[in-house]
Amino acid sequence: MGRKRIIVGITGASGVIYGVRAISVLSKQPDIEVHLIFTAAGKRTLLEETDYSVKDVEALAHVVHNPQDIGAPLSSGSFRTAGMLVAPCSIRSLSAIANGYDANLITRAADVCLKERRPLVLLVRETPLHLGHLETMAKVASYGAIIAPPVPAFYNRPASIDDLVDHTVGRAFDVMGLENELVDRWKE
Repeated sequence: MGRKRIIVGITGASGVIYGVRAISVLSKQPDIEVHLIFTAAGKRTLLEETDYSVKDVEALAHVVHNPQDIGAPLSSGSFRTAGMLVAPCSIRSLSAIANGYDANLITRAADVCLKERRPLVLLVRETPLHLGHLETMAKVASYGAIIAPPVPAFYNRPASIDDLVDHTVGRAFDVMGLENELVDRWKE
């Protein structure tokens, strides 16, 4: 397969910077090919929350997929990938993934990762959570997804928002089995 293909999905939840940072770091690794799926809501959130343009973010990825293209290579298990990160993951996307509702390419690619037993990490971005959210997270976790809400850690004494973002993205990479230097390791 050559380079590892990693899918990054960016949905419309707050916290789009997590997806941007993930793509930025992954795209610089010579052994990784980044496939981006960027929803319309994610693009709007990008413009609301950051100074990046959609073109800036899309230029970071090796391949950009139309989120409505259900016939894209990522929609088939025969297209080998090393996993998927949805950062941020909206409750809408979480619900679709948990229920096998392949409404767009993000939810279809996530479904493929689950059925092929590939890592699927969801940075679910919502608070507070009601019982329906929690049950949906438990449901998708029972299928093999890893729920990794972007909860800040303070043992590394972050000095900036970038430090908080890097720690969360680095931990997501950890559970995907991707080497990174974004995390200050506990007592290392």
